[in-house]
Amino acid sequence: MKLNELRDNDGAARKQKRVARGPGSGKGKTAGRGIKGQKSRSGVALGGYEGGQMPLYRRLPKRGFNKPNRKEFAVINLGLIEKFIAAGKLDIKAELNEDALVAAGLTNHKRDGIRILNKGEIKSAVKLVVSGASAAAVEAVKAAGGSITLPAAVAE
Repeated sequence: MKLNELRDNDGAARKQKRVARGPGSGKGKTAGRGIKGQKSRSGVALGGYEGGQMPLYRRLPKRGFNKPNRKEFAVINLGLIEKFIAAGKLDIKAELNEDALVAAGLTNHKRDGIRILNKGEIKSAVKLVVSGASAAAVEAVKAAGGSITLPAAVAE
């Protein structure tokens, strides 16, 4: 086999459709846009246009509210923590704080803190120091012989 004999497998690469390149192309003259009208012109954006009537997105009422100063937590499940312990990426002898969890690769960003949820099963006795945890996650960690330390404002 030589370099000039290399080619793609059959069906691996589709030829690009070239419009407005003569009648022999099958997409010549009007380039598949029909004749005249708004949609045959360039630079047309018809998103949300419903032929002159009041569009649906303006007929429906606005609902809800996005709090501008809300806190956004990175979420970690207990099953994932157990998986990282089994893989040897987390040391259960040491106290696992948020920086240790990020360094191990459980989450990419700390955001406004890390919150632990009770999805999956934890068997190891771990000492976690995080910003938040669900009540079920706290119970599961205590049942496994570990502890979760939360900030005073969050802990009930």
